[in-house]
Amino acid sequence: MHPFLPLTDEDKKQMLKRIGVSSFEELLREIPEEARFKGQLKLPPALSEMEVEELLEDIAGRNRELILFAGGGAYDHYIPKAVFHIVSRPEFYTAYTPYQPEVSQGTLQAMYEYQSAVCELTGMDIANASMYDGGSALAEAALMALRIRSGKHRILYPASLNPFYRDVLRTYLHGQSIPLQEIAYDDSTGQMDLDDLLDKLGDDVAALIIQNPNFFGVVERTDEIQRIKEEKRFLLIVSFDPISLSLLSPPGEYGADIAVGEGQPLGLPLSFGGPYLGIFTAKRDYIRQMPGRMSGATVDVEGRRGFVMALQTREQHIRRERATSNICTNQNLCALTSLVYMSLLGASGLEEVALQSMYKAHYMAEELVKAGFEMRFSGPFFREFVVKLPVDAEGVVDKMASRGFHAGIPLGRFGFDGNLLLVALTEKRKKREIDGYVEALREVI
Repeated sequence: MHPFLPLTDEDKKQMLKRIGVSSFEELLREIPEEARFKGQLKLPPALSEMEVEELLEDIAGRNRELILFAGGGAYDHYIPKAVFHIVSRPEFYTAYTPYQPEVSQGTLQAMYEYQSAVCELTGMDIANASMYDGGSALAEAALMALRIRSGKHRILYPASLNPFYRDVLRTYLHGQSIPLQEIAYDDSTGQMDLDDLLDKLGDDVAALIIQNPNFFGVVERTDEIQRIKEEKRFLLIVSFDPISLSLLSPPGEYGADIAVGEGQPLGLPLSFGGPYLGIFTAKRDYIRQMPGRMSGATVDVEGRRGFVMALQTREQHIRRERATSNICTNQNLCALTSLVYMSLLGASGLEEVALQSMYKAHYMAEELVKAGFEMRFSGPFFREFVVKLPVDAEGVVDKMASRGFHAGIPLGRFGFDGNLLLVALTEKRKKREIDGYVEALREVI
């Protein structure tokens, strides 16, 4: 903890003199009197630094550490300590974005290596050097598709899309009056209803969005979707779980034109919801329409390898009418963290994380069925599934918390049936934790 360094009266006097005022009150003279707060703020008595530390430790000590069985886009994976050791080095930790790319070779190389790793993971041609998060990356993908397919105005998305991503998508497109149309999911399997998709396709459709696995954790029929795409000629946007790509076909193998995802599972802690990382990839043909930044490798006049900012299409750098996005940061530290995580684990390590997550999820689903609970969907799943409870899921989550478990996400919060619970597992969950969860769930219902 860094100590607080107060200003002396002489320091304040010199600062006021430098900006041309004689007092703090004179500094505020432009604020009308009627707009100024009168009276005393209701603040507690001042505390010393030591007392503040003790207070914060007391507050933190009231938190309960629950065993996590919740997902919905952010997952409780183990992060090797070496990841934090490496990314906390000053040259990484304090770097922001390369405003002078030619003198930011380290930052540019980190971006380039991150892009290369993401392309290898997804099977896509190109990647930018990251965006804010999975939701905004998906919305930017929709805008990119509209630019590519100028003249086509409709975007299709599944009812099984992550509700947070859906809300961001609607917000992005609302101001542009772009029609968004929802595709139903099969009530039995939880997969996209392909008959409903065919009914809603038309010449005005710019792109279809799919999430694979979808919000219910169900794996989509990507081979069938690819066949329909090749026949109907729309752009395919895929939102993916990066951990799943060690086991499932990557989006580049089933015809994705743009593929995006949330990078949090790749070495980023949950952190109460952020900062996270938006992965963004596309086919090479669409590079000029891709938002964000891209680092490229080259050689200088003496033949030495170097890196350049090959693409930066935000409005801060080019004319606004030609910009593809106004996103102002590339989450460079988060991208580097994911790169370090992927590099340390390697292909076999990532596959092991995926396998452990999948095996444990399937073991838990089987144990829940044995205990008398019902799986809501019959479609194949990776590491997340929906269980149907005989009572309201919100109350069950509260009761399970008192027993030390974060039981999952009640889907009633998002307009689905109130007795549905979305459960997720990672490689961190142990057999005794899973068995303890099942037993506790039987007891609270």
